[in-house]
Amino acid sequence: MSNPSDGTAGASRLEASLNVPPSLDNSLAQSDSEGADVALAAAGDQRAFERLYRLHAARIHSLVRRMVGGEGDVDELTQDVFVRAWQRLSTFRGEAQFGTWLHRLAVNLVLNWQKGEARGRRRLDNGADVELRPARPVSQDAAMDLEDAIGMLPPRARQIFVLHDVEGYRHKEIGAMLGVTTGTTKAQLHRARRLLRAHLER
Repeated sequence: MSNPSDGTAGASRLEASLNVPPSLDNSLAQSDSEGADVALAAAGDQRAFERLYRLHAARIHSLVRRMVGGEGDVDELTQDVFVRAWQRLSTFRGEAQFGTWLHRLAVNLVLNWQKGEARGRRRLDNGADVELRPARPVSQDAAMDLEDAIGMLPPRARQIFVLHDVEGYRHKEIGAMLGVTTGTTKAQLHRARRLLRAHLER
């Protein structure tokens, strides 16, 4: 995870509160077991796929929640990710870990969903600074406070912040996903960090 550029107290709280889950492939035994379940699931074994679901559901749910903010049904979108994964298991070639493949599938699904939502309405986002205004009472707990703040970021700034600072994608990768330049991703990331710091330093 990339750290914000300055060393303010707000930035420290931001980093400490993200609580990014550890890698799910942190043991050889687990990786071997997962690989076996992927092969079984690709052959149509629903029990094996259920085990994969239980292993990855929490992280995928967290990713979806952070990316959509308060804009969509997180549970439904998470289920859509796993439905899509089941349908596309035959395309998984093992060139990356299954968790990595599933993660990218989730990102693409959410981005496509957001594009569809955007088609039905006009969005005005001229790049001006905005104040984060809570749509619901904000928890006093620092981690929950950060989650609320992330959810209130402008959509594009939120996408890039989550993909870069939470999920670890590089600017070049994010630019390719979103169809924008790396200059745009860097500018939006800077904007997101600044808004979050301002919120956390209140």
